[in-house]
Amino acid sequence: MSSVTQTKDDRINLRLRHDTKLMLERAAGFEGQTVNKFVLGSALAHAEKIIKKHQVMQLYAGNSETLFNALAGPVHFNDKLEAALDEHTQRVTSK
Repeated sequence: MSSVTQTKDDRINLRLRHDTKLMLERAAGFEGQTVNKFVLGSALAHAEKIIKKHQVMQLYAGNSETLFNALAGPVHFNDKLEAALDEHTQRVTSK
């Protein structure tokens, strides 16, 4: 059975104060991790939280029913929407 190895080609360099570095080293030590692994794990966990916050919509039952009813209803274009669609066609889809 063959295993696929992913190489790590990208880098991020940080400049930080000495006391900040010491704090990261201490926290990583408490977790039994290298500073690199600790910082990466912490940053990824925070990134996932931020992405979820911006990409996931959570609604209460009443609000979700209102949203689904609006989506299921007929679409009415007003003049501003028509103008925006025409401009989009001119700028983007006509190229």
